[in-house]
Amino acid sequence: MGNSGYRAVVSSDWSECLSPNGPFDPIAFSYPALTEDLSSVFRDYTGNKISLAEAVGRIRRLVPDLLSRDQVDAYLDASFRTYSGVPDLIEWCHGKGVLFMINTTGTQAYFQRALARGLLPDVPVVAANPFLSFGDSGTAPRYRYEVLEIADKPKNTDAVIQSLGLRPDKLAIMGDSGGDGPHFEWGARSGAFLVGCMAKPSLVDYCRMREIAINRFFGPKYAKGETRDPKRELAINFMDLTDVLQDVLGLTS
Repeated sequence: MGNSGYRAVVSSDWSECLSPNGPFDPIAFSYPALTEDLSSVFRDYTGNKISLAEAVGRIRRLVPDLLSRDQVDAYLDASFRTYSGVPDLIEWCHGKGVLFMINTTGTQAYFQRALARGLLPDVPVVAANPFLSFGDSGTAPRYRYEVLEIADKPKNTDAVIQSLGLRPDKLAIMGDSGGDGPHFEWGARSGAFLVGCMAKPSLVDYCRMREIAINRFFGPKYAKGETRDPKRELAINFMDLTDVLQDVLGLTS
């Protein structure tokens, strides 16, 4: 990739971290009868009960057909949403010379269509799951990294910071669930700054059992058995993270 003037990296999960939506919501939108089954699969892999590959296999067996571009677009028209300030935060990172990287178990297809339709600012690296992808657009340079298992998240982030010649202390990692646990574990060893966004018990428990210190919680921090509170989540503005990111990533000079 070459340095390209980047001074730091933010590597973030997407679903229920930067967006209130889940990675399988586009499928549930087209096949609403599968909503509960898809939610169960999501809970199992984000809770580290099954592998992502097993989750994808279960989904493939559930759906009659993979989604078309029109179906993904219909979902985006009806339901695309980020938390407040997320597009502004991405733009702020660009302006500060920070590579903002999405590193998610969500599908390439979702981001291919969201970016093509201008629903998100330009994101130079989107590491996502290719099980649903739309051909030639999936070969674009931004999709060179893939997430086939949750353990791929730290591998992707490490590859990006090394390609830029940056140290891990110039890195912030954001995640919400146990599916981000290996990413946080690697980040803690490497010296990255860890942000738990809308943190679920699965992430807190993963980190507690491995003595991983989450440097900053942002938004609600959920206790075991506590139901998500969309009203509280949507009241959060991600631009409120800029001061801490500027400080920990050394962007003041």
